[in-house]
Amino acid sequence: MRLKDRSAIVTGGASGIGRAIALAFAREGARVLIADLRETPLEGGRSTHEEILAAGGHALFETCDVAVAADVERIVARAVADWGGLDVMVNNAATFAGTPLLETSEETWNRVLAVNATGVFLGCRAAVAQMLKQEPRGEVRGRILNISSQHGMIACPGDIAYGTGKAAAVYMTRQIAADYAAHGIVCNAIAPGKIVTGNSQSDVDEGALAYSRARTPWPRLGRPDDIAGAAVFLAGDEASYITGHNLLVDGGWMAA
Repeated sequence: MRLKDRSAIVTGGASGIGRAIALAFAREGARVLIADLRETPLEGGRSTHEEILAAGGHALFETCDVAVAADVERIVARAVADWGGLDVMVNNAATFAGTPLLETSEETWNRVLAVNATGVFLGCRAAVAQMLKQEPRGEVRGRILNISSQHGMIACPGDIAYGTGKAAAVYMTRQIAADYAAHGIVCNAIAPGKIVTGNSQSDVDEGALAYSRARTPWPRLGRPDDIAGAAVFLAGDEASYITGHNLLVDGGWMAA
């Protein structure tokens, strides 16, 4: 129960990595607001908040487009209204284009950056604004976790918009950590390697899977729970002196 009675928001929490993080937070005692465009998991099964409630936890679901400031501010206000504050904000929602530079239209570029960069910016802004109003728990007023990617640090094959958005998330993590450490706000990122979620085309594309296996020294690809475990650690008191860090959870991809 490392997150007992903490309140958390997980964007993109209906499916994949976000779902795993939300479920792990709830198992550790957190009250979790799942924010997503859809309630039903892309991989099928019962919704995330229903799973949490069925296990005896506390959860809410709110429809949210992270690229819309009013939506993001609304979910923060809902968490505060129901639970009295916001302890952890996880900016996980993301999208991709799957196109290289010359095949990427301005419309596609703007759509991907609106979610992967502006969505993180809006989530961080709304979270920091709320956390500054709160009394600290010990040393910390609140924690922000941004889900980045190894492709925010190295080239993303055939997807310039996705990689650029993830690079922006890594930069924002450092900037916010530096600017608000004195106020007791912790901000970190988690950079997943290839995580097989069962809800994306790349999970069944043999070419993409072969590329990921060739790049990953560990003898398997990642699972959503691998990221969730790191998120629980960074959201808890054990990680209070870690801020501005982009934690690689990639099976050694960036080490090879």
